[in-house]
Amino acid sequence: MSFAPAVHDRLRAAVRDYSWLLGRGYAEASALKLVGDRFLLTQRQRTAVMRCSCSDQALARRRAHQVDREALRGEVLLLDGYNVLTTVEAALAGGIILLARDGCYRDMASMHGTFRIVEETAPALRLTGAFLNELGVRGCVWYLDSPVSNSGRLKGVMARLAQEQGWNWRVELVLSPDPVLSETPGIIATADSVVLDRCARWFNLGREVVAAKVPEALVVDLRDSTEGCGSGPFPLSDRSTVKSEN
Repeated sequence: MSFAPAVHDRLRAAVRDYSWLLGRGYAEASALKLVGDRFLLTQRQRTAVMRCSCSDQALARRRAHQVDREALRGEVLLLDGYNVLTTVEAALAGGIILLARDGCYRDMASMHGTFRIVEETAPALRLTGAFLNELGVRGCVWYLDSPVSNSGRLKGVMARLAQEQGWNWRVELVLSPDPVLSETPGIIATADSVVLDRCARWFNLGREVVAAKVPEALVVDLRDSTEGCGSGPFPLSDRSTVKSEN
């Protein structure tokens, strides 16, 4: 199996080596091929290694700009909509959730410009909304990629749900959330590496929601054990169950 316990040490070693190469200026594609070939990784495993790795410099920057739960109280949170939603959906559906070097949860899904509203969509939104309400967030702005199919339909689902629950949500369709989230001085929620390397302040929402609301999630921890098990400066106690892939 691609993520069975027997291969976890090999995948962690690959994340460590790939991160080392990134920190020394190696091109991502060539570095991933080098590491993937060395550890005899499948394409699915190479994707996981890529999503879980980052250079030491990037790791330090992300930790320095991460905020804790208390920072959200009374604030308006800006969310990378699909990035957050698909991770919680995947956890609810029993999909593989990767615990990356920077402490973020990342799923294995690839949208390729298409999003389907599935059985887990509404529950994922409810869990996220309930969690943010518990933290005392004053409001949320969800940014959805307008070129992705069904974004307009999802916006309607989110607006109706927020109205039913009395949540102060606004949903914006934008060409790309990345520049908006990268340039705002506000607190954002995403696990997108490009945005994390540019933003002013970020909250690890996907991991926090899954850990608190989906304790049965299938989490594969690909962090180097020698670096400790925190999620950055604000470690949380994951109740998610680390299992082998079915």
